[in-house]
Amino acid sequence: MSDAIPPPVHLDKVVDGLAENPALPSELVHRLLGYRKGLGRVAKRPDLSDGAIADIIATDDHWLTHSLALNRSLPQAFRMILAEHPDPAIRKAVAVAADGAPRELFELLLDDGDPQVREHLAESDHMPADLRTRLAADPNPKVRATLAQWWTTAPEPVRRLLLTDSDDSVRAGACATYFRRLPHPVPPADLVPDLLADPVTRAGAVRHCRLDTATAHRLAEDPNDEVREELAEHPDLPPALRDKLAQDPNLRVALRVFARQDTPESIRAAIHVQIVSDVPPLDWLADHQALDDDALDRELTGEIARAELRTLRLPWVTADPVPYVDSPYVCFRASAAMSDHLPPPLVAQLLDDEESSVRTTMALHARDRIDPDTAERIERTYRPDKMVRWRPADDFPLPADVLRRLATDPDPRMRQLALRDPDLPVELARQLAADPDHMVRRTVATHHRLPAEDLTRLLFDPSESVAATAAANPNLPTTGMHQLLALAGL
Repeated sequence: MSDAIPPPVHLDKVVDGLAENPALPSELVHRLLGYRKGLGRVAKRPDLSDGAIADIIATDDHWLTHSLALNRSLPQAFRMILAEHPDPAIRKAVAVAADGAPRELFELLLDDGDPQVREHLAESDHMPADLRTRLAADPNPKVRATLAQWWTTAPEPVRRLLLTDSDDSVRAGACATYFRRLPHPVPPADLVPDLLADPVTRAGAVRHCRLDTATAHRLAEDPNDEVREELAEHPDLPPALRDKLAQDPNLRVALRVFARQDTPESIRAAIHVQIVSDVPPLDWLADHQALDDDALDRELTGEIARAELRTLRLPWVTADPVPYVDSPYVCFRASAAMSDHLPPPLVAQLLDDEESSVRTTMALHARDRIDPDTAERIERTYRPDKMVRWRPADDFPLPADVLRRLATDPDPRMRQLALRDPDLPVELARQLAADPDHMVRRTVATHHRLPAEDLTRLLFDPSESVAATAAANPNLPTTGMHQLLALAGL
C-alpha cells in the first residue's frame, strides 16, 4: 500500500463504515468521537471502554449520545445516567434498548414526563409485569392504546381495563383485527356483546362472537369494510351471506370468501378471476391525482388484495394437501407444499412447480429431498413475493465446488453466492472485487480472503454502500484506517 491515499469519493460513508469495523484500534475509536457527520455510529460499538462512553456523554452531541443510548451493550450504570438526560429523544432511545435492564431503570422511566418515552415502555416485553400494568392507567390515551396493541398476553384485569377504556383509540387498540404481538388476545366472553355494539371495536369482536342469523345480516350491511372482512371469515357464516359477500365491492372482503373451505368452486374461481384481472395500468399511481378519492381507494384495495392473494396460506389445505397439488391457484399449491407428509411423487411435482413460491415452500418442507442440483435450481429461479433478505441458499448451502463455479455465472445474484465459500481462491475474490455489479462488489468487500490491496481499492468505489462495507472489513490495514481519519480531519 502506498504511503498516502486520495480522499474516497464517499468519504463520509467510508468513515461510517470504519466506525463499525470490529478491528478498529481503541485510539482510533477515540478519534472518531470528534466526527460530527452521520448518526454517530461509533457510539453503537459493543467494545466501547468506560472512558470512551464517558467522553461521549461529555460531548453532549445529539447523534453520538442517541446512538449510545441505543447501544444494547451499554453498561447499566451509564444507561441509568442517560435515563435522566434532558433530551426526551435520548430517554426514548434508552427505553427502546432496555433489554435486560434492571428494575430501577424501568421505575425511573415509568414516571417520565414525555408520553413518547412511556409509549416505548408500553411496547417492551422486558419490563416487569407489575410495572407495565401501571401503564394501563396512564393519563395519556396513546400510551394506553400502545399497551393494548403490544401487550397481548396482559393479565385479564389489564385487558378488561383497556377494552372498557373511555377513549375510543384505546378500545380500538385492545379489540383489533391486528396486534403487534402473537398470540392475539381473546376478549372475555361477557364483554363481546358490548364490543360488537361499539363501532370502534366491532371489527375486532366479530371473530369472537356467536353468530346468529340477525347479527350476521346486520354485520353484512356494515359500512366498515373491515367488519365485512371479518364476517367473511367467520366459521358460522350462513351460505347465503357467504355468497353475497363474494360479490362485495371491496376485493379484500371477497378474498376472505375465496379462502373459505366451504366456498363453492365456481364462486371461488369467479373471485380469483376478479382479483387477478382487475389490474390497473402500471403507471396508475403516478397519475393518482386524476382519480377521485373513491377510485383511488378501490385501486389501493385491489393492490392489497392481490398482494394478500400471493401470500395467502390456508391451514385447511395443508391439513389435507393431496387434492390441491394440482390446484389452479398458486396459494393453494403453496399451502399444500407446507405439508410434511406428501408422498414422494407429489413432493417432486411441487419442487418442479412453475411458481417460485411453491418450489421454495416445498423445499423447506422436504429438506431430505434437496440435493445440490435441486438447491441450485431453486435458488436460481427464486423470485420472492416481497422484498426479503432471505434466499434459499440460507437454508440449503451449496458445496464449495458449486460456489466457485458460480463466481463466473452470468447472473450477478448467483455470483454473490460464491462469496459464501470461506476458502474462496484469492484470484476469484479479486475477480469479483472488479465485478460490474455493485451488489457483488459489496458482498466481496466483506470477504476475509480479499487481499488488502483490492480491499483498499474498494474504498474508492463509485457505490457508497460498497465503499462503506469495505471500510468495515476487519482486514483493512491499520495504516489505511489512520489515513482515512486524517482525510476526514480527525
